[in-house]
Amino acid sequence: MRNVLFISLGCDKNLVDSEKMLGLLKEGGYEICQEESQADAAVINTCCFIHDAKEESIETILEIAEWKKKGRLKYILITGCLAQRYAGEMEEVIPEVDAVIGTAGYDQIVRILDQLFSRPPEGLISCLPFVDTLPPALADKRVVTTGDYTAYLKIAEGCNKFCTYCIIPYIRGHYRSVPMEDLLEEARRLADGGAKELILVAQETTLYGVDLYGKKTLPELLKKLCSIDGLRWIRILYCYPEEITEELIRTIREEPKICHYLDIPIQHSEDRILKAMGRRTSRSDLVRLVDQLRREIPDIVLRTTLITGFPGETEEDFENMVDFVDQMEFERLGVFPYSAEEGTKAALMPDQVEEKVKEERRDRIMALQQEINAAWFGSWIGKSLDVMIEGYLYDEDIYVGRSYMDAPKVDGSVFVRSQEEMISGEIVPVKITGANEYDLIGDVIYADEFTK
Repeated sequence: MRNVLFISLGCDKNLVDSEKMLGLLKEGGYEICQEESQADAAVINTCCFIHDAKEESIETILEIAEWKKKGRLKYILITGCLAQRYAGEMEEVIPEVDAVIGTAGYDQIVRILDQLFSRPPEGLISCLPFVDTLPPALADKRVVTTGDYTAYLKIAEGCNKFCTYCIIPYIRGHYRSVPMEDLLEEARRLADGGAKELILVAQETTLYGVDLYGKKTLPELLKKLCSIDGLRWIRILYCYPEEITEELIRTIREEPKICHYLDIPIQHSEDRILKAMGRRTSRSDLVRLVDQLRREIPDIVLRTTLITGFPGETEEDFENMVDFVDQMEFERLGVFPYSAEEGTKAALMPDQVEEKVKEERRDRIMALQQEINAAWFGSWIGKSLDVMIEGYLYDEDIYVGRSYMDAPKVDGSVFVRSQEEMISGEIVPVKITGANEYDLIGDVIYADEFTK
């Protein structure tokens, strides 16, 4: 049996592709190993969304290439966004790479590896299907790597927005919804495997169904997912603000399994910059949407992202964005300095902002957000939350988990003291007793305390 080292980089959407490839490899007779020294081949599922992600992918490939030079490791196969975008340059720049598979071809991974092992390649093997191809669902092949209790459900591929700073539509193709019956089958399998939390992801979740059914059908999909036994939480990420409908808001409010949590990437607050970004909202639109969501779903938690230093952003634009953040008081906020990506319109725009200025502006907003978070988290002391346990910190004798307010990897945690042993995936009521800028601390509430 041949051993394969599998490395998954990038976002949660990339992770879903990785999990399906892992399932195909196991079915194809390959053994997944954790150590470079034990591997006969390495698969690296790459990202190149922004410069830092591209750099991480390239550094990882070069590191694995060094292992190939040492002897046992025979083949390196690159998949994902970097493979799609730079397949033509890969053989010349990193000759140790033996094969590349584009974003729409990950279902071919076993065939490509079999080809590599059956005869030494005479050159780089490329598998680059048309980027707008929708790979097969492979619901029965997937190997979940996030713990049995939490799983991502990728409901669509690609994007039609073509924001001026973003390379994704060029390497992931146009928007293609996964048929609803395939998603429901995959969700049932995940629930049968122990998943209690299902996290819906796509480049944009809010447009789900427009290409297949002629209308936005995310609310319908959500209602059907809520009927699946075993699921406790359904979380929605990547909602474009202009596509959020009254029906979607009503569905989130009325379906008890749907977390009162929305990830709404807005990127900026000022109309002139939003227009230059190719965004389809204005500052007044954003204020109106946030007000509506908080009015109709009072306990909703809103996550968003902002970009500092977009080409042409003046000090006045930035100060206005600071005021916007102060006014909106988002519960969750990530800020990223603008990254000029090769092949995008924004990279060619005049008035590029210095890196130092971008980073200083990011740091200032994040300092403000820490103050906002500290006040908000402090308001939870004395209240209770349901918390999904994810692990145990032996050195501190405390459990760590997440509430409905926390998406994995991007948000904070709830640290939980318990008199009894708990297992990962268990959801328990917790009384909050302490807080800092990003995390909460609390004690499990036991049945006799409810009675009292």
